[in-house]
Amino acid sequence: NFFQADEETRRLLIVLAGEAAQKRRYVFFSEVQFISEADLKAIDELWKQYSNNKFGYSVQKRLWQKANKDFTKFFIKVGWMKKLDTEIEQYNYRAFPNEFTWELNDETPEGHLPLTNALRGTQLLNSILSHPAFEGEEDEKEAEVKGSLRDNGPKPLTSLFPKPDYSF
Repeated sequence: NFFQADEETRRLLIVLAGEAAQKRRYVFFSEVQFISEADLKAIDELWKQYSNNKFGYSVQKRLWQKANKDFTKFFIKVGWMKKLDTEIEQYNYRAFPNEFTWELNDETPEGHLPLTNALRGTQLLNSILSHPAFEGEEDEKEAEVKGSLRDNGPKPLTSLFPKPDYSF
């Protein structure tokens, strides 16, 4: 039951994010860093196991990277947006829960589940997909760039600055 699994994933993320998230009943993007790698990997493994590797956060991360971290392209790819019947190419978000696919078949887009609400913005999904639990999930192009920087030149400027800590 993928609908139930999606609801359970949402519930678990809230519990794992801490007491404040539990009180408000949703997760702030800044709380994702407090979820353990082991817990996120366990959730991801269950999604992959029961979907024949079609669903899961690591699957979504790979697709997001292939879309050059462009969330609109990613949302279209995983089927979270639908094409409108207009003269120009336009898309709109699908309505929850009726317009999402809750079964596994050939037409179900890869990475369609688990859902992560992006109505308040993409920061939560970005934090999940950027979590250390999925750091090894980089695509070949990104690995190539990192390798060439390591071998042939100076370190990128981003390596000079620490990652921000939003734990305030």
